[in-house]
Amino acid sequence: MSVLMAAPTEIYESGDSALRVVALAEASEDNWLTVHRLADWLESCGAEGLHGAVPTYDSVLVEFDPVLVSARQVRAFVKLGLLEMGRSAGTAAAPHEFDVPVVYGGEYGPDLEKVAGQQGITTEEVIRLHTEKTYTVRCLGAPAGSPMMDGPAFPKPVPRLKDPRLSVPAGAVAVAGRQAVIAPASAPGGWCVIGQTPLTVLNIRREPLVPYKPGDILRFRPIEAGEFDSYVGKELEPRP
Repeated sequence: MSVLMAAPTEIYESGDSALRVVALAEASEDNWLTVHRLADWLESCGAEGLHGAVPTYDSVLVEFDPVLVSARQVRAFVKLGLLEMGRSAGTAAAPHEFDVPVVYGGEYGPDLEKVAGQQGITTEEVIRLHTEKTYTVRCLGAPAGSPMMDGPAFPKPVPRLKDPRLSVPAGAVAVAGRQAVIAPASAPGGWCVIGQTPLTVLNIRREPLVPYKPGDILRFRPIEAGEFDSYVGKELEPRP
């Protein structure tokens, strides 16, 4: 259990019904911990007029009803939350860990060779770099709660596709820039798809719709194309 301290922040108005709180510590990890801990505090405090708090890598969007509460009042409440965080110095809960089987290349990863060529390495090296680290879910993005993660240790950032695909299949494992992601649902996309997991990530009959949350840990594991069908119908679940 790690001790959490609040990073310095700035607060900006974002339209007439939201504030954006930006963490300004030198260490990106401190910023990420601060905005996610603040979001948790705001979600659980029960303040009237607050609609929600959406954290990202280093900022959190605080949404509110301007009929019920003013931006000035919400700003003061955010400052109170940051003050309480600094006083209490809470602890981070242990993350859930997920094992993600992936078929790389071929029809499952049509951009694997493109990424290898752009990086100046072999496809085997792309797979090795992608599978040798663990990934922290930094925030949930579109579509449908995609787990946004820091990417593999590739030599260079990965460019997005010049012509985005109209449809990327559910389970697509993709990279772009210095980030990595899994697509929980079929949707258009411009990231480079290097593989696909056969596991079901999004379940509309489940609450929450995806099994992970920011702070959880994912690890990718290569499997052969012939193994793909043996996993179909199984859901992504945390390790026991």
